[in-house]
Amino acid sequence: MQRWLIVFGVVLIALGLLWPFIDKLGLGRLPGDIVIERENFRLYFPIVTSLVVSVVLSLILWLLNR
Repeated sequence: MQRWLIVFGVVLIALGLLWPFIDKLGLGRLPGDIVIERENFRLYFPIVTSLVVSVVLSLILWLLNR
């Protein structure tokens, strides 16, 4: 369990450092993501981005467990 937590932490750090490059790919602005902008308010709910990330992580974990 400790090893998985460390790996998870390292992956989160790597994603945080790579986020500017990931943002250029358009991963955070996919069609289907909800963005509501008002005068003093902005709500961003990345539904499709969350689904894509979930599917990719599920495939990676499935391949690792084979």
